[in-house]
Amino acid sequence: MRRLQNSASSGRFARLAVVLATTVLVAGCFQPLYGERSPAGAPALREAFSAIEVLDVDAPANSSEARLAVQVKNDLIFNFTGGGSPYPPTHRLKIQLAGGRGIVSIDRGSALPNVENYALNANYTLIEIATGRAVVGGRATTSVSYDTLGQQRFARISGMHDAERRAAKVISDNITARLASYFVAGS
Repeated sequence: MRRLQNSASSGRFARLAVVLATTVLVAGCFQPLYGERSPAGAPALREAFSAIEVLDVDAPANSSEARLAVQVKNDLIFNFTGGGSPYPPTHRLKIQLAGGRGIVSIDRGSALPNVENYALNANYTLIEIATGRAVVGGRATTSVSYDTLGQQRFARISGMHDAERRAAKVISDNITARLASYFVAGS
């Protein structure tokens, strides 16, 4: 009986030693995304981001997207520079926005919408200034919903604007994450 207990505890100790050794070996593989240097010794991500010039965002004139274009641009600039001064540009970011609303649910009694969605789509291209070559391109999409049940007209409009602002923030964060992947991994 005592022999079984000793072998069971030595088995646990061996498993713990293997897990601990694996943890130590793998710990060197990770680095913070916003660290001082990349694994290859390239400039830090913050420096690369600060050298991106965000061009005016293309959106249909006199539309809610035109208003959101300014917010997306400002969010991206803040994401890239953290509120600091930008570096001399090495890349340009070009973005096109398109959005739309959709009714999800209608109240049968009043025939007014209960829940609506706002969808925002952005096509973006990161262009290297030195070569004029597009190095990253993609599409970011989001759909946010907002409740309009029993709301007065101004409350509904406020909810709609809040949904648009949330969608713009999601789009700018998605683009930032994709560009971070490019600058860190090179793909």
